[in-house]
Amino acid sequence: MSAGKSVAIGKKVPQLSGTTDAGTPLDLASFRGKWIVIYFYPRDSTPGCTTEAGDFRDLYSKFRRLNCEILGVSRDPVASHARFRAKQQLPFALIADTDETWCKAFDVIHEKVLYGKRHLGIVRSTFLVDAEGILRAEWRALKVPGHAAAVLEQLAAA
Repeated sequence: MSAGKSVAIGKKVPQLSGTTDAGTPLDLASFRGKWIVIYFYPRDSTPGCTTEAGDFRDLYSKFRRLNCEILGVSRDPVASHARFRAKQQLPFALIADTDETWCKAFDVIHEKVLYGKRHLGIVRSTFLVDAEGILRAEWRALKVPGHAAAVLEQLAAA
């Protein structure tokens, strides 16, 4: 997928592959037949990201009952993801998008301002992909409180 292009609701998402927190390869194509929540977060072990991961963890069994898998994605390396996943007891994989392939495909890297300084960073975003690989819903620049429950509600209504 070329730079500047991103996924669109009603369109197929690109068949991306990546490396999980366990250091193993993962292909989106392997989830065909299941719904997928792909959530992008700025950084492991930061307060908002820890809360968001915990919210998805706590609702994980409800997502699974609806034939849905969850994937967390950030630019952190495999080792950081492994520590974060273990510490937070996350039942789903985290993708180490160190080359920003996933971030670029979903257009989640934008200019941000932190303490008056501008930088490029991941804008917290979530995407709901159906069992055929079609993007059905997206949440961009979202707030963490209640977000995981809103995604579950959208999935249940689909």
